[in-house]
Amino acid sequence: MNNIKKKVYRNTPAYQMMAWGAFAFFVVLLLIGLYALKEPLMVKGYYLMAAVGLISSSFTVAKVVRDNQEDEERYNKMFRDTDASAD
Repeated sequence: MNNIKKKVYRNTPAYQMMAWGAFAFFVVLLLIGLYALKEPLMVKGYYLMAAVGLISSSFTVAKVVRDNQEDEERYNKMFRDTDASAD
């Protein structure tokens, strides 16, 4: 018998493209806004540094939340399996 499981992705390719497209679009808008800003380079650098920090930390927070949810699901599944085997 063929017991090979097919790899299943959580998100469709269209949804992934929309997410990355929106990310790229807003990064471009941010850079255009910084370029057009009538402030000294020091102020533009500060805004750019804050934006890069915010973007990178949002990726980190999303990963931490996802990992915590997956760990909780794995723990609950393991806990249910041990309870079922004890009965």
